[in-house]
Amino acid sequence: MNKRPILLVEDDFNLRTALAQTLGLAGYQVLEAGDGKAALEVLDESPVSAVVTDYQMKPMDGCQLLRKIRKHHPQLPVLMVTAHGTIPHAVETILEGATDYLIKPFSAQILVDKLESMMPVSRCTENTLAVDPVTIEVLNLTKKVAASDTTVLLQGESGTGKEVFAQVVHQESDRASGPFVAINCAAIPENMLEALLFGHEKGAFTGAHEARAGKFEQANNGTLLLDEISEMDLGLQAKLLRVLQEREVERIGSKSSIPLDVRIVATTNRDLREEVLEGRFREDLYYRISVFPITLPPLRDRPGDIAPLANYFIQNICQDKRPAPQLTEQAIQHLCQHGWPGNVRELQNLVQRTLILCNGNTIHAHDLRFEGALTLVHKPQSDTARPEEPQDLSGNMQSVEGKLIIRALTQGGGSRKQAAEILGISPRTLRYKIARLRDAGVRIPDHQIRIVSENSL
Repeated sequence: MNKRPILLVEDDFNLRTALAQTLGLAGYQVLEAGDGKAALEVLDESPVSAVVTDYQMKPMDGCQLLRKIRKHHPQLPVLMVTAHGTIPHAVETILEGATDYLIKPFSAQILVDKLESMMPVSRCTENTLAVDPVTIEVLNLTKKVAASDTTVLLQGESGTGKEVFAQVVHQESDRASGPFVAINCAAIPENMLEALLFGHEKGAFTGAHEARAGKFEQANNGTLLLDEISEMDLGLQAKLLRVLQEREVERIGSKSSIPLDVRIVATTNRDLREEVLEGRFREDLYYRISVFPITLPPLRDRPGDIAPLANYFIQNICQDKRPAPQLTEQAIQHLCQHGWPGNVRELQNLVQRTLILCNGNTIHAHDLRFEGALTLVHKPQSDTARPEEPQDLSGNMQSVEGKLIIRALTQGGGSRKQAAEILGISPRTLRYKIARLRDAGVRIPDHQIRIVSENSL
């Protein structure tokens, strides 16, 4: 299966070349444009899956390009790249309709992860998931509930494929011909999430230069995925509950309501019942979204999926660029013995690393490039052992960030609230970063994130 290409828009030739190589190694076809005008010409001639564009360009900057893309390609994912000094501009582009943004400098893996989270999920992925009997049972259950219009809550660890199953709910329903719209409630700053969900009128707040439909409106007659809904602020939860009850939405700055016909699918990597008991999630909203809860098993509990998924990623990354190497039986055994704390995303990252460094037609066990901190799996950890830390810190900001977070959790005695204060970030941001580290395969010992006091989050 060939991926539709990515359009990369960057006026710095050297940076554009480096980014194109990075995306190429991740299995993407890359179309390049040196400015906004050239990008629009490419879009007129070639369909693409997503756009990655710099903000600071002349004569047409990234925000102007975004407006034109939204006019002619309203559902096309757009990733805005900006420098530290232009973060307010990045926020503005989100309000203008950018799917997400990246702040320079960033690691190659973060760029790839961002793109993968934005891309529509392939139907082929759905089929490869349903190999292990446990997965087949969950998939069949998902297809049954998809035939109704019931609200679905998908629960499971980060990286288990909740968005894939959300796509299954949509594709197997009567709404399959309608839009599938997703929003990550953990990745969007709290002060922006409301505007992105409900939309806004021109002049409703600073930066609202024109009226903009929210995700609910965009998903009308289709499906709206509220990814990681447990990270939503309590105040916004109350507003969301009203929209779900009334089946209508009111844009920020508007006095009129817009009727909705939207199916809701929500995901969480937390125990929402516990979140309700701890006062972090509204009980009435919990019962509204958990009409039909489905729990996705972690990858370690469905070993029959590991080899098929690995082969799928190998084929998908290699495509027509090189012959796809084959996994030996010993390599498959090593994969099945691994603990996979990062689940399917960790497996995909492993395959990418292995293919970069493996030049032959066969992947042996010694070719598998596990994360340094995860090479020894299932190793008992004594009470006095130091917490595992990411070992590869050679310029990888994600690894440095992981090391700092683990240290802060240790210093804070396991309290995420104290760790957030040590790091100088909000507890909500810390929860999101911990989830991202787990997605990348970094093991954070359970004792470090336990709730240690009534003041913990």
